[in-house]
Amino acid sequence: MNTWTRESAIASQLLSIAVAGILAAGLIMAAGSAALAQRAESEHPRRNLVIFVADGLRHGSVNATDSPTLFRIQEQGVNFSNSHSLFPTFTTANASAIATGHYLGDTGDFSNSIYVGYPVFLTGNFGNKPGSVTPFIEDDQVLGDLDAHFNGNYLNEETLLAAARAQGYHTASIGKAGPAGIQDVTQLNPEAGKFVPPATIIIDDATGSANGVPLTPEVSAALNRAGLPAATPKRNQLAGTNTTPGTNVSNAQQQTYFANAATKAILPLFKQSGKPFVLLYWSRDPDGTQHNQGDSLNSLSPGINGPTSLRGLRDADDNLRQILNFIEGDADLAQNTDIFVTSDHGFATVSRHEIDAQGSVTSSYSAQWTYRDSSGRQEVNRGFLPSGFLAIDLAHFLGLPLFNPDSQLESPAGQTIYEPVDPTIGRPQATIQQHPATGVGLVGSGNGLIGGTGRVLERTDAQVIVAGNGGSDLLYVPGNNRQLVEKIVAFLAQQDYVGGLFVNDRFGKIAGALPLSAIGLIGSSQVPTPSIVVAFKAFAASSAKPEMTEIQVADTSLQEGQGMHGGLGRGSTFNFMAALGPDFKKGFVDDSPASNADITPTLANILHLHLPSNGQLVGRVLSEALTGGPSSVASRHHVAVSKKTAGGKATILIYQLAERQLYFDEACFSEIAKTPHQCPSP
Repeated sequence: MNTWTRESAIASQLLSIAVAGILAAGLIMAAGSAALAQRAESEHPRRNLVIFVADGLRHGSVNATDSPTLFRIQEQGVNFSNSHSLFPTFTTANASAIATGHYLGDTGDFSNSIYVGYPVFLTGNFGNKPGSVTPFIEDDQVLGDLDAHFNGNYLNEETLLAAARAQGYHTASIGKAGPAGIQDVTQLNPEAGKFVPPATIIIDDATGSANGVPLTPEVSAALNRAGLPAATPKRNQLAGTNTTPGTNVSNAQQQTYFANAATKAILPLFKQSGKPFVLLYWSRDPDGTQHNQGDSLNSLSPGINGPTSLRGLRDADDNLRQILNFIEGDADLAQNTDIFVTSDHGFATVSRHEIDAQGSVTSSYSAQWTYRDSSGRQEVNRGFLPSGFLAIDLAHFLGLPLFNPDSQLESPAGQTIYEPVDPTIGRPQATIQQHPATGVGLVGSGNGLIGGTGRVLERTDAQVIVAGNGGSDLLYVPGNNRQLVEKIVAFLAQQDYVGGLFVNDRFGKIAGALPLSAIGLIGSSQVPTPSIVVAFKAFAASSAKPEMTEIQVADTSLQEGQGMHGGLGRGSTFNFMAALGPDFKKGFVDDSPASNADITPTLANILHLHLPSNGQLVGRVLSEALTGGPSSVASRHHVAVSKKTAGGKATILIYQLAERQLYFDEACFSEIAKTPHQCPSP
């Protein structure tokens, strides 16, 4: 049952719902899981699980023609028609939720690039010198160093794979580097500064390389018997430049290797042992291809709806079909294996120029300059937002120096410093960058240290830290100076690219911003919690298909017309979820809200596993989707509105509640919505 209710324009009302509701649900979940763990195993055989994550798959992309396997599972099993990504809508953030069942306030995995409070590899792990304080964490070695720094488990929560492994299940995580390792993250703890072969099989982009997680001899032998190398082939996709289109091929070669490793080596190994298993498969496509596609250079049409993106979708569908064929080709596996399909987030087409559907262009300070590479080639056209635009604009406003935490050099005084950034210099110099960047790609593309000396210190002396991520950025104020936070929020409220502002609850109510607890970001995290989260504007190119034609202003080095996510538009929050197997209803459309945080509680229920919790921001069991469960779960839509700024604008958050769990639809920074189900047009 889905009904609407109107919230008043005071963020504290949402805060009380968020805190009281999720805490209560967390306690109920813990009690329920403990009871389930005590059931006799003889009730039914221990299930096998396959969790298939199609990275960046939009709900509206699935149809009988382009993705027949995904469509079949959706039609024959459970179709979660009201599914959600957690915000920020990024890969590692949602990987942490899929792994643990916890909201990001507990896991501390707030985005793909986060401020971790120290330079990674400070202790020399993996032989690396101290690096960025805002690392890109789709990287096994970075994850291992975070584990080593944060008491052996930076998430501070047990994962489903770890719990299953402890109960005698075979476990494997195959696919994209970063989210694959996060599924059993404690297995990435380094010993004497290097990886050891983990108990959970991890095969990802780095497998077989010096930086990768090693395989056991048994797994290497299984790959060899299957005729597969013990090293993953590299991606063959280029992102292009502002004058050169990106890729016109999908990631098929690497995807095929992962699928073959799963079905020709790992699953046969598990089957032969006779023990139950949990396999997580993280498909890089359609995400990687949508990011890098070259169908739409400097044009918002077709954006990520062109032929190259479609090939990426087919990669994921082909991989799922191969795994499904293996399961269904064995009678025992077919009757005793549940398959849960999800995507970490949706997707949108990148805008670095237009800021609304009417074609208005940004007036950002950072867009006043032409950006060139070291050879003098024009890298970012004047009038377009460079990667790091938020850091540039904020540093200029505050009158403070800006440094790139992802690039180091030796100062004349012999000190190691982060490279200074100055957009006005015309082209990069040997010791100054024009904007924060580390080259073509996504890594470290918009991070910035504002103020301080720029020195590489155990604890940075920067006054403000920006973790650039694409559709949203994270800001940290290490000194917790409320006046500075208010000043920053007031500045951001005047920027034409802002689509929503959220501030850490410790600073109280600030005009224009809702509290972080409203989006599940205040919990038991060991990792530093952001002071401010900025969602960038998202708008639809077509009102007839808003989620499929969403445009996202993005802090990225990718080009206008390529693909990105991370914001709070429904195009990014509307992921794909479906399930099929003996424990799930058949031909059932579940219109109750569901999210990635609900997957582990649901699957732990099926496996009768108890997952202990340090935090209480826990998802719910999707009982309505299970055989014998209720037909629906009561849910309501809500609107939360911040205090207005002096200019009359506010952050508006559209969300849903089910069993007192939060599900985020969209947000905008505008005048108060006249209708409760959507943000007004900017």
